[in-house]
Amino acid sequence: MFGSPCCPYNRQYSRIAKSPFIRLLHASPNTPTVDVYANDNLVARNLSYKEFTEYFPVPASSYRISAFPTGQKSNPVLSTNISVPAGSILTVAGVGVAPNLSILSVADRLMPIPPGKTYIRFVHLSPNAQSVDVTLPNGTKLFSDVEFKEVTNYIAVNPGQYTLQARAAGMNQVILNVPNINIKPRRFYTIYAVGLAGENPTLQMLIALDGNSYISAAR
Repeated sequence: MFGSPCCPYNRQYSRIAKSPFIRLLHASPNTPTVDVYANDNLVARNLSYKEFTEYFPVPASSYRISAFPTGQKSNPVLSTNISVPAGSILTVAGVGVAPNLSILSVADRLMPIPPGKTYIRFVHLSPNAQSVDVTLPNGTKLFSDVEFKEVTNYIAVNPGQYTLQARAAGMNQVILNVPNINIKPRRFYTIYAVGLAGENPTLQMLIALDGNSYISAAR
């Protein structure tokens, strides 16, 4: 699956942010829709698998993140602590297969974009897939030997339309082929691998426009 970029430009973010910004991602393939609480305050309702929230500001602090089946407030499917540093822009993802769920915080790095380029990176969130190489159809490697819950560095690429493939690390075996990916200039994107290899829901890629494309966070 290749979806439209998440969280398009919003004018309310085109200022110097006085606090960190976070968004949430539901990336657990066998977990139902959830309501998410931070320190007992509801921050996302009815968040479904593969869904992102929009970015929202929070004070820099530590938070107890708890996810409950939608409409419930007992027996959380996930409850853990995270730290949100000052000036950060984070995607906070719930990952793994229930009951073995965890949180992965993915930070957006603020840095200049080279003229005529855009930045992409890859995050492996498929709990049963082996390490993968992300390549072009001709075998050119963009990211090598990426394992579960690993976040790569950004790389600069030319804007344009791409087909991306995930291959078993070090091998030619293509386990996922994703055509018609439109990469626009002067943006930051993260490509997330989600789902299950050889099972349902199947392995897919999600592409999200990162907050560092349009949020200037205070440092």
